[in-house]
Amino acid sequence: MGLSVALNAARGSLLANATQTDVVSRNIAGAHDPAYSRKIASLVTTDGPVRVVINRASNTALFDRMMSSTSELAGYEAILTGLTTLEGTVGDTDAQRSIAAKVGILNSALGDAANQPNDVNLAKAAVAAARDLARALNQASDTVQAARLSADQEIAESVATINDLLGKFDAANKAVVLGTARGDDISDALDNRDKILTQLSQEIGISTVVRENNDMAIYADNGSPLFERQPRTVTFEPTSAFAAGTTGKAVFIDGMRVTGNGSLMPLQSGRIVGQMTIRDEVTVTYQKQLDAIAAGLINALSETDKTSAIGAARAGLFTYPGGPALPGAGITGLAHTIRVNAAADPEQGGNPFTLRDGGMNAGAQYLYNDTQAAAFSDHLNALRAALGAERPFAAASELPASASLQTAAAASASWLEAARKAASLQVDKESAVLDSASTALSNTTGVNRDEEVASMLQLEKSYAASAKLIATVNAMIQSLLDAVR
Repeated sequence: MGLSVALNAARGSLLANATQTDVVSRNIAGAHDPAYSRKIASLVTTDGPVRVVINRASNTALFDRMMSSTSELAGYEAILTGLTTLEGTVGDTDAQRSIAAKVGILNSALGDAANQPNDVNLAKAAVAAARDLARALNQASDTVQAARLSADQEIAESVATINDLLGKFDAANKAVVLGTARGDDISDALDNRDKILTQLSQEIGISTVVRENNDMAIYADNGSPLFERQPRTVTFEPTSAFAAGTTGKAVFIDGMRVTGNGSLMPLQSGRIVGQMTIRDEVTVTYQKQLDAIAAGLINALSETDKTSAIGAARAGLFTYPGGPALPGAGITGLAHTIRVNAAADPEQGGNPFTLRDGGMNAGAQYLYNDTQAAAFSDHLNALRAALGAERPFAAASELPASASLQTAAAASASWLEAARKAASLQVDKESAVLDSASTALSNTTGVNRDEEVASMLQLEKSYAASAKLIATVNAMIQSLLDAVR
């Protein structure tokens, strides 16, 4: 081998060694970054000098599975968070703060008042129990609407995040395409692009297609294009306030509706879908349950016409803004407006003995204790019987078809807990799937620090050998020059 050939070989080896060392250093630096994929520096021998080609460890199937699991998990986590908030309105059904327990407390208070109908304090206690129950329904309804507003705001934030990420993806994708066309090292650019995809999959379920020059297109899980050479616009109009019956707005991709009943191809996963489920399904059904219980209370404890079986009944212990007429079926928001009748409430200047005697409504037909007898308990017993009687509930409320009010309230709490438990199980399941996919992907594309350190030691030895060869060639050339002189 000629000295010039040996020198060029040594120099080429040093250059390749420097590139490999740089790659190993990058791997070590990115060892703890979950978005970093291991870089592989491969030596390629051609007719010319040895060169280094940098590749990136990847596994498309595992990465796609990880993104899918990320979307599913984000959706179920949003549902679980919303259900946990709503469950605060229920508490332990055996505890006094639950609606079911408060119905039971009112029932007991009516019984105590019936046993001693001349005791004004027991009458006041029964009215106080009714007031406490009405306020619990008011607060539960307020919590439902607050949860809907919170979900609506989260949807708006998700849409803003999606548009921001699509803008970042546009820049990252252009860097990959341009680098591919130039033959540059695009491994870090690919990492950046995949990182954006992972973040995007938290908000909305996505799939990707790679095209010429590593150009990538993104589609939502309903098939709507999110990115095809340029980002598409995702829009949503938030609602400033929610009341029972308020309908929230839908999400649109390029003008096409992708959420709600009006969508031909609704989104399937992601945080947006979870928040939509809370805003438009779970909370709406729970509000129907609360409203049904409120309507049942107003009707059960109403004042009936004692002179006629077909006479009009009027709101009694419980009333609402539409009183004294009894509420019809399916009045939305009744749980928010139910209150204790001022005629019976001492806090509002009323007489608690109207609970015993009747007379909360004008007319002799609604006065049951004409003589003001202190021992009169018939009406109190009738109210208690009506409170415990079974009554029908609409199928849309998902309450039992026929049940007492206390049973219905307990069933509502059970429905909410069952939904929360189901969401929790799904979160656990998807968390396990995501952990498994992430671990498998990390094992395939991640960095093993020990292996990289070992590679660095090998490169140091290679560097030393190349340096020694250069030194030897240099000494030989120097000897030749000395001999010529």
